[in-house]
Amino acid sequence: MVKTKTKLASIAVTFLAALTLAGCSNSSSTSSSASKAVKLPMAYNNKAATDKSATKNGTLKLAIVNNAPFQGISDPTLASNNEDAQAFAPGGQNSLFNVDKNYKIVDGGLANQKLDRKAKTATITIRKNAKWSNGSPVTAKDVEYVYEVLGNKASTSQQYSSDFENIEGMAAYHKGTSDTISGITMPNGENGKVAVLHFKQMTPSMKFSGNSYIWGYIEPYEYIKDVPIAKLASSEQIRKNPIFTGPYKLDKVVEGESTSWSPNKYYYGKKAQIGHITLNVVSMNNIDKALQSKKYDTVAPSVAGSLGSTDYKNLKNLKGVTKVGQPALGYSYFAFNLGHYDTKTGKNVQDSNKKMANKNLRQAMMYALNVDQVSEKFGNGIKWRANTLIPPAFSKYYDKSAKGYPLNIKKANKLLEDAGYKKRNGSKWRSDPKGKKLVIYFGAMTSSATTEATYQDYLQQWHKVGLDVKYTSGKPVEMNSFYDTLQKPEQNKMDIWLGAWSLSSEPSQSQLYGDTAPFNMGHFATAKNTELINKMNDASAWNDKTRTKTFKEWQEYMNSQAGVVGEQFNYAWQPVNNRVKGFDLSPANTEFYSNLTLTSSKLK
Repeated sequence: MVKTKTKLASIAVTFLAALTLAGCSNSSSTSSSASKAVKLPMAYNNKAATDKSATKNGTLKLAIVNNAPFQGISDPTLASNNEDAQAFAPGGQNSLFNVDKNYKIVDGGLANQKLDRKAKTATITIRKNAKWSNGSPVTAKDVEYVYEVLGNKASTSQQYSSDFENIEGMAAYHKGTSDTISGITMPNGENGKVAVLHFKQMTPSMKFSGNSYIWGYIEPYEYIKDVPIAKLASSEQIRKNPIFTGPYKLDKVVEGESTSWSPNKYYYGKKAQIGHITLNVVSMNNIDKALQSKKYDTVAPSVAGSLGSTDYKNLKNLKGVTKVGQPALGYSYFAFNLGHYDTKTGKNVQDSNKKMANKNLRQAMMYALNVDQVSEKFGNGIKWRANTLIPPAFSKYYDKSAKGYPLNIKKANKLLEDAGYKKRNGSKWRSDPKGKKLVIYFGAMTSSATTEATYQDYLQQWHKVGLDVKYTSGKPVEMNSFYDTLQKPEQNKMDIWLGAWSLSSEPSQSQLYGDTAPFNMGHFATAKNTELINKMNDASAWNDKTRTKTFKEWQEYMNSQAGVVGEQFNYAWQPVNNRVKGFDLSPANTEFYSNLTLTSSKLK
């Protein structure tokens, strides 16, 4: 998976293996423990007979839940928002590998992977009948070129991290001192079917999709080779007329609003069965009515969840649908502005002079919040307070014993007093330790009425401990503007913000919180953090017990530092119209869109 930002509720389809950012959704909050969460089946086993006419000529109608237009970047290497992943998912996202139920890479996809620990190589062999949706063959150069796009100094991709420098020659290419990546070879030439990656060391995460060492996607080299990498994300080849390797081909994209699809006759796998698929952006405030009035079959699948707790309350008794879901590969989080991104070194730098540099201040702000109560009031079994930065979906690595930050006003006040944040001269607000006025700016995204009510509760809680916290720009801001601000190398408009992640299906943390990660937008960067993140995939990590221990040590450390703090975990769920057949969210269902059929020409 690609890591991505998402609404405070979404993530990519399970087979996308991507990481992304997040926006805020309808989701508000849930009960205080995962044990109170709803439990739904991952698949809707519709036994009704398929109507071949309805399937062949009909249209599957999906909604992308978002309050902003999607950006329209079809390439997962260049995209960073979950909504783009959803909008272009029927094309297969040009994903290389099949996976099993645990996201372990298995044979049978666009390509097979063979790891050789002794030789320190990964051999990627493309199937002979693999083609792009324009009929061109998939080649070894398509596998190699994606690393050029990832690592190029001029690339707009946010997916690059130092983990890719485990490939021989990648660091030199990324610095611009080499025009090629020496550690990627093509034994049968660029037009062959085999690419070999040569590594400095092998890691256990390489066995799973979404790892941060082997990129699980390809680029259509012949189709885009004449476009400078710096301009690729804005090119017609990516924005208006992209090509894909999956079961459907793109017929039309309406900028920021919708995509339309029909079967790709060149697809190597199970042929698409539905005549047309449409995906349209629907706002969080309108999605419930749209589903109730049968305008859509369901929402675009997302492993982080596109619908929240208020939606669940409004739709749980809706007739003509079946609810499916699973623990989300994602979470919402608070992050603090602690430094900047050095574009020369490609590293995040923590700055001791930043407003939020004092750990006591950060911890106090977290203890001041009553996320358990908010979750209990609004969660409806879909959300609960996050106690770490590893969600329960990663059951092996999740530390269920971690306390996180439950409400403790007494402790919050003591932390502030001990650090010198005091009320002076009769003021209701605390000043900083030097006696200067302290105003803290909170960044949040426009969202549902319930979520924005939650923002107000957080502001009131901070005010209770004497902290003058205000919205950045005076109000919540539109998602794209929110991330445009955060993704600048240095910004001082947001001191603390609330965002959400759509996670990779492999839990290594380097692409989110590593010292070279563009997604580390709070610029939390310490030697200890780097040490623990590196240990997740060093030689010791081949021992499962050691690797599990490292993940739990990292969770404990991140909680203690409070540079980034989990807000809520959630259950990813959606109602599926009963005319749809073959709907299965299991990671092993890598033919998700190919397996869908319709039993009726009209929504039920």
